[in-house]
Amino acid sequence: MRKPFAVYAITLHGLDIARRLSEALPGADVYVSEKLLAKAAPGALPLALPMGPTLRRTFTAYDCHVFIISVGAVVRMVAPLLEDKKVDPAVVCVDDAARFSICVLSGHVGRGNAFTDRVAQALGATSVVTTASDVRGTLTVDILGREKGWRLDDPDRNVTRGCAAVVNETRVLFVQETGEPDFWPLDKALPPGVGYATSLDGVDPSAWEVLLVASDRDLKETHRAHWENAVVYRPRSLVLGLGCDRNTPSALVSRGVDALLARHLLSPLSVKAVATIDVKADEPALLELCAARGWELVTFPAARLDAVEVPTPSDTVKRHVGTRGVSEPAALLASGASKLLVTKQVYTEDGAGRSMTFAAARIPFATRGESQHV
Repeated sequence: MRKPFAVYAITLHGLDIARRLSEALPGADVYVSEKLLAKAAPGALPLALPMGPTLRRTFTAYDCHVFIISVGAVVRMVAPLLEDKKVDPAVVCVDDAARFSICVLSGHVGRGNAFTDRVAQALGATSVVTTASDVRGTLTVDILGREKGWRLDDPDRNVTRGCAAVVNETRVLFVQETGEPDFWPLDKALPPGVGYATSLDGVDPSAWEVLLVASDRDLKETHRAHWENAVVYRPRSLVLGLGCDRNTPSALVSRGVDALLARHLLSPLSVKAVATIDVKADEPALLELCAARGWELVTFPAARLDAVEVPTPSDTVKRHVGTRGVSEPAALLASGASKLLVTKQVYTEDGAGRSMTFAAARIPFATRGESQHV
């Protein structure tokens, strides 16, 4: 895990700016030129000059590096350390009079633009952001919905083309099959050139420069032509209801989940939670699955599960755990859905002697209430 901020100061004026930033940015580490360390605030870390050796050690250890140093000098220092925009930290430069906070690197994916604004606010400085989508106030295609937990299905496929299409106000269609409707402020119309739809039905993919699609489905299989011209987002929209025999191997449960999601053309990137009966709250396979994948584990007592009408009730399950179903009612309760996407499926493997049950439901999100599909 990276630390949040590193602040670098090499001048007397920079010391005061660094002190102000350390007070405004909790958890920030302040690095100060060794010659000025005695004048720095308590807790400052020594910075040997030239800075190259220190930066090689710290560059990947922080989300954001704030240099109270000229942009040109910083560019020369960090250039050899860059790898890829998906992993590079943000770099912000502040001038020696604290008049400007300038985003130098990783404005979107690395949150540099947001960090730049935060630094500017702390110093009463002017924020300098040059990313086209930010300065024009339009959709940020590469990080759209990130604050909602959305993920790109493929960060490299069609994203650059999508960014250009939105900035240039060409014909773009946002198709929201699922996910939070306030990915864009609800009280604002979508930007010029961006249409809106809630279904791919009737959409001609060739009529649009690019499609932006929020979906939990495997569109490569269900809508190949649309997928080829789309940036696909994965909202956290699915809840999996799971049950399993006691001490079912973790690997079997993991393989079973992947196999059943694939069989029903659902993306694992869209799973938000696993739901089950409360007596399984300590089941190692479920705990390990959720920990490995960053999924929530939600449990319900048998009486509450048994009160839910489900497609495939079982008297045998009722005799064992006090409810006619586990995976189906758990998925419905945790998602708030009125029907299942996938009814109960049983998964096992030859010779395992153990099995798991699986069901899936989609969280019922509201829609934006606007129709711009033109």
